[in-house]
Amino acid sequence: MKKILVAIAMGMALSLTVAAQRTMPQAMQKLLNAEYAISSLYVDSVNEDKLVEDAIKGMLENLDPHSSYTDAKETKELEEPLQGEFSGVGIQFNMNKDTLYVIQTVPGGPSERVGVLAGDRIIYVNDTVIAGVKMKNSDIQKRLRGKKGTHVTIKVKRPGVKELITFRITRDNIPVHSIDATYMMDECTGYLRISRFGAKTHEEMMDALKKLKKQGMTQLIMDLSDNGGGYLNAAIDMCNEFLDRGQLMVYTEGENAPRNEANANGWGEYKDLHMVVIVNQYSASAAEIFAGAMQDWDRAVIVGRRSFGKGLVQRPFKFEDGSMMRLTVARYYTPSGRCIQKPYNRGDKKAYEKELLDRANVGEYYSLDSIQFNDTLRYTTRLNGRTIYGGGGVMPDVYVPIDTSEYSTYYRDLTAKGLINQFAIKYVDKNRKSIGKQFKNVKDFDRGFVVTDEMMRDLIAMGEQDSVKYDEEKYRTSEQLLKAIVKGLIARDVYGDPGAYSVVINHRNRDVQAAYEVLNDRDRYNRLLLEGNPEYERLVKRHNNQ
Repeated sequence: MKKILVAIAMGMALSLTVAAQRTMPQAMQKLLNAEYAISSLYVDSVNEDKLVEDAIKGMLENLDPHSSYTDAKETKELEEPLQGEFSGVGIQFNMNKDTLYVIQTVPGGPSERVGVLAGDRIIYVNDTVIAGVKMKNSDIQKRLRGKKGTHVTIKVKRPGVKELITFRITRDNIPVHSIDATYMMDECTGYLRISRFGAKTHEEMMDALKKLKKQGMTQLIMDLSDNGGGYLNAAIDMCNEFLDRGQLMVYTEGENAPRNEANANGWGEYKDLHMVVIVNQYSASAAEIFAGAMQDWDRAVIVGRRSFGKGLVQRPFKFEDGSMMRLTVARYYTPSGRCIQKPYNRGDKKAYEKELLDRANVGEYYSLDSIQFNDTLRYTTRLNGRTIYGGGGVMPDVYVPIDTSEYSTYYRDLTAKGLINQFAIKYVDKNRKSIGKQFKNVKDFDRGFVVTDEMMRDLIAMGEQDSVKYDEEKYRTSEQLLKAIVKGLIARDVYGDPGAYSVVINHRNRDVQAAYEVLNDRDRYNRLLLEGNPEYERLVKRHNNQ
């Protein structure tokens, strides 16, 4: 009798649920009824939250490659770099084998205030040993980060001090910067590298440009290589500083989203600044919006390699438990009407993720002759009417192939095991004071510091101890590249500035050097903006004749 009553009760509940859903679309009713039936009648117990999450993921997987679902923890990790700050202790660290090594403390941050120094090794976090236990970086971050105002106690080993030093740190908001490097390459050429498009990127960019202008900047290299994008509004705010009033910056449109345009207001401070923008195969989304707008209005010369090709707009839907669904609702279009989204097959995410490898396999990164332009994807710039191309990503005005002449399997093996980074940390640990005393700033270091053969022998020995067998011929192939990377890492660690690496390594960065050459050859610069790249026309003709 009891079983019959339970069955009747469930049936009535299901009937009431169905009655309440009569105004819903049939597909929605079907989904809700299926979930209700499984959670109420399935033979074994089920996790209803996971059931719903799996259903959402299943639906999104059959859409485009960028619609996604993240749980509360994943959502927080994704948003922190773009929000511009998080709460923590304020250190930049690296792992030297299995020991956390402090590279620098955030100026004015919690760790600096209590006396933590660059070079300190953190041994304990709240009585938990983190040194020598091969703990993941993410697990260490969990212990160091926390809500503003909370406390964490660390014990550090400091070179020259026998006993461990204990610090009680009060967590505080720590800024996450979008600008990786800002410096003057010569008396008039500024260099600015932006790593992401976050909530404070426009503000940071304006501060950086103001600083460069005071130092004499009259022309700029804007480096967006490896920039995976971020917030659309950040890209729009940046575009606005370089375009005239009424010029279209970007527009979005979708099946259920009417065309929405963003036009410059004319208040920009750098509308006449000569500029080159660097992109590569990892520049995506908001980075492509900025580069595309500059190219379409003949506002800047684009240098590098074809960008990633992400032109889909995601709208976030946050749930009460902190999880989030990011649903593609529209496409981005550059001012000329180009859709920068590369082709994809719905539900085939593996093929989409493999596309960059496919580019490498056909030689796109190494030779302009390997690239084919389809005439049906031809567009023209808004001001001078020069030819540009769509079909996935932003194709630069000046193509720069990747130089692999210094790569070797020996270099690859040293890099894969993290030995170059470990060597730099070890060297700085022994020589930090003497380097800082000899070279007052990064520019002095760049001009005067030399990576000696003795240092390289130490690196080779470190490799031998970690099963990287020395090969004379392969070492000679990569010798100058290895020395440049070592010098850049030492500069970064000594001067506590991520941009220091760029100052040193950009002497060998082919994209940066190509950008510098174009910017300082004003005839070529103007010709590219007026006439375009004649090589691309030749490639189109070749493609059409095949």
